[in-house]
Amino acid sequence: MPDHRFPSDSAAVSAPVEVEIVIEVPRGSFLKRGSSGRIDFISPLPCPYNYGAVPTHLGLEGDLLDALVLGPRLPLGTRKTLTAWGAVILRDRGMVDDKLVCSEHRPSAAEIEHVLRFFRFYARCKGLLNRLRRRPGRNVCEGWCSAAEAFARARPLPATWTRSPVPF
Repeated sequence: MPDHRFPSDSAAVSAPVEVEIVIEVPRGSFLKRGSSGRIDFISPLPCPYNYGAVPTHLGLEGDLLDALVLGPRLPLGTRKTLTAWGAVILRDRGMVDDKLVCSEHRPSAAEIEHVLRFFRFYARCKGLLNRLRRRPGRNVCEGWCSAAEAFARARPLPATWTRSPVPF
């Protein structure tokens, strides 16, 4: 079984995947939007990455597959095809919620560690928010996997999908 706590150089870039991403939260934004475009919450800290989703696939929790984009701020609604070099495995209320890590260049080990540090912190914050909202389940960052592994857990967006059945 692979060690998901920290990627080796080969795990960090194994089986990269080309994906189209739509930006829902520009880097530096305080507004967290969901796939419906509605504001989920206002963060006390700015988002350190461009955050969005793959509009053609659903993650295991039933919402669009999440993706973050390294690099400069991108405007809300930007559609861009990039390489997904790997993914962060986040467990939110007990459900796996993969986050593809995308950029125009291969991320360095330092960039990957920064992303993992952020999602470890984010999981703790989201756990607190879920307790306040009385939503049970474990919140934790389980580490890194290949983009192909995250994509294998996702499924194509069905024509009948309207939005996530899970309240975030």
